[in-house]
Parts: sequence; C-alpha cells; structure tokens
Amino acid sequence: MGIGCLQNAHFYSWCDAWDLLNWVKGFTFASSFTLLRQPACEMIETITQYFADFSWIKAIDMAGLVLGLIYLWLEFKASIWMWVVGVIMPIAHGYLYWERGLYADFGMEIYYVIAAVYGYVLWQWSRSHSGATVEKQAERPITHFPLRQVLPVALAGLGLWALIYWILITFTDSTVPLCDSFTTSLSMVATWALAQKYAEQWLMWFVVDLVCAILYVYKQIPFTACLYAFYTVMAILGYRHWLRKIFAADT
Repeated sequence: MGIGCLQNAHFYSWCDAWDLLNWVKGFTFASSFTLLRQPACEMIETITQYFADFSWIKAIDMAGLVLGLIYLWLEFKASIWMWVVGVIMPIAHGYLYWERGLYADFGMEIYYVIAAVYGYVLWQWSRSHSGATVEKQAERPITHFPLRQVLPVALAGLGLWALIYWILITFTDSTVPLCDSFTTSLSMVATWALAQKYAEQWLMWFVVDLVCAILYVYKQIPFTACLYAFYTVMAILGYRHWLRKIFAADT
C-alpha cells in the first residue's frame, strides 16, 4: 500500500512537472518575443536614425572600420600593402578625432602615419636588395616583461600621462583630457613594449582598446568603437598565443 502510494505520488509529481514544463516553455516563447521586441525595435530605430542623418563624419567612421579590418588581415598575411592601409587609416581616424576633440589621439595618428611610411620604405628597400622576400635573420624571441623594468616604465608612463594631460587642458578644448591622455600615453608605452617583443604588451593594448571603445561610444563614433571592441578581443587572443609561443620555445 505504501509502495503503491509512493508510485502514484511519483506519477503525479512527474505529470505536474511535465505540465509545468510545458507551461514554462509556452510562457518563455511568448514572453521572450515580448521582451526582445522592444529593444530590437529600438536598435533598428537607432540604426535607421543613424543612417537617416548621414554625414561625412559617419562615412569616414565606417570607412575607418573597414580599413581597420583590412589592415588586420594584411598584417596576418605579412603583406607590404598593409603599410599602404596603415597610411590611409590613420588619416581617416585622425580626421574623426580632430572633429570630436580627441587631440591626443589625433597626435598619435600622425605618429602612426610616419611609422607606416617608414615600414613601407623599409620593406620595399629590403625587397629590392634581397629578392622577392626579406631574408630572415635571427629574430628577437618573445619574452616576459622584466620585473626590473616595471617600476621605471610605469613612472615613465605616468610622466607621459601627466605631460599629455597638461598639454590638453592648457592648449586644447578637449572634453575628455583625462581619458584621452591616458590612452595616448599607454599606447606609447605599449608600442615600446611591442618593439621589445614582451608578451605583456598585449595586456597594455587590451586596456587601451577597452577604454577607447567606451570613449568612442561616448563621443558617438560607433563604428570605430566596434573596431576597438574587436581589438580588445584580439588582444586577449594575442596574449594567449604569445604565451603558447614562449612555452613552445622553452620546451
């Protein structure tokens, strides 16, 4: 008798659970459509409004996004044409930054243009003297950031941050001098760490790209913000990839 009641109890429990599951599924589908409908409509309305009020700024913003993705692909392929894109892309971004009052970022784009011209000349000169490809010499190995350099580099970075911040608040009408000077100074340090082939340079770029993505959303440069959000993800993947290279070299 006890066993029979227990079996019936189990039966009714499973039936109740099944009915409850069916009700939840029906409610979930209906409620999901209701809950997602409003934000989806708002997003479509925002995109429609964005293109309805189209301007040269927005066109250049989208062009910068496309050029950034092309640059990443050409860099992966080690194509000399990446330096050509590396000249055009900073010009587009530089115009955006100047219009939005990001003067420190504008200054960095000038640096990137000069670096791209130098890279193209260097690669082209190597081709003309060594054939179709550059002769591969002993490369600097990927290493970790030395602990003895952390303090002096950090102090140098803070000094750059303070200097650029002072320049922005003194000579420009920048509306975000603190963030603008921060990303610029950290970008300069990260570029130096990249030249040294320190794996931790990826972590610096992660911070720079994340702050820039948020900053560009605030400054209403959405496509460039998306590009830097993508860079943020790539910084994580790049750091993991370089750590694997260090491990493979050690073993």
